[in-house]
Amino acid sequence: MDWIQTYTGRRFCPLDPVAGDFDVRDIAHSLSMLCRFNGHCLRFYSVAEHSVRVSRLLDGELRLWGLLHDAGEAYLTDLPRPVKGQMPEFREMEDRILELAMRSFGLPWPMPAAVKLADDRLLATEARDLMGPPPADWGLTAAPLDERITDPLGPDAAEQLFLKTYDIYTVLRSQR
Repeated sequence: MDWIQTYTGRRFCPLDPVAGDFDVRDIAHSLSMLCRFNGHCLRFYSVAEHSVRVSRLLDGELRLWGLLHDAGEAYLTDLPRPVKGQMPEFREMEDRILELAMRSFGLPWPMPAAVKLADDRLLATEARDLMGPPPADWGLTAAPLDERITDPLGPDAAEQLFLKTYDIYTVLRSQR
């Protein structure tokens, strides 16, 4: 079997993705069910909520890029950074899926530097607010946000927020 079934019932081939196979509903649902930090945070905190928060740190067209920056994880799952760094083939597969997803949503490739910076700032914020005391320095270079994350959303609310945010950004985009 070389495919997975998505939430909306699509057949998705991770090793040979097709642009028409991407559906924002699949991305929102899957990311809302994935917990950040491989589930090691103090409370459930979804990749979908993380993505919405990243998008809010950006302006203009970059907001949609920020919202969808982890779309590849909806089809491959996420791996902790230290593991992913040791698996170049996985990283290449993830990048291939992400590039195709971005192009299918009409966004440029590669990931803009501002999106990466927003993602890193949110990582520092999440580490501060959602993890226990660190056993060692994480080595993060970005400063956390002043705003704190105090009450993460559950999966259903995170999925709905992701979809609502997507709708807002795509309507604004069409008005340009």
